[in-house]
Amino acid sequence: MTIRRIRFTSREAAERHPHAADSAVISITDPGSPPAKLDAAFAHVLRVSFWDAVPADPFQPPLPGQFTHEHAQRVAAFVLARHREARSYDLLVHCEQGVSRSAAVALFAEAATGAELIARPYTHQANPYVVEMLQRFSPRPILIPSEPPPERRRGERHWSTTQTALGISWG
Repeated sequence: MTIRRIRFTSREAAERHPHAADSAVISITDPGSPPAKLDAAFAHVLRVSFWDAVPADPFQPPLPGQFTHEHAQRVAAFVLARHREARSYDLLVHCEQGVSRSAAVALFAEAATGAELIARPYTHQANPYVVEMLQRFSPRPILIPSEPPPERRRGERHWSTTQTALGISWG
């Protein structure tokens, strides 16, 4: 049917996330890092590896390990393929810290599919270069908020940390 909901988080939280046969995962790691230890029961997993970096000169080829057009194509193809499938999925996106890269990919998935992005605490820190590269594959604009959402400005705990600590499922 579609991607129902989107969530982004840290590698650590994703590795603790209970398996879900109705969940797809985009696993983003640093180049040279071992793959995230994700539950084998996830329905679909896309593993990509790139640095959380913005090129100093956009007119030069990307440096080794930077996000490339090929990364963007793989991410977009994965998201759109899950969105076209006959069954429904929740999409979990993680990167090392659960902030910049995963926020950018989650914002893309939201714009490309219209699915609900469950929590938005770090979306204002989304990697702008990753967003720019993914924008080419989205029918709608990918919007990076200019400031943190109100719950982050008040100093409340990160949603996924609170949910994980309480043992609450996001599904």
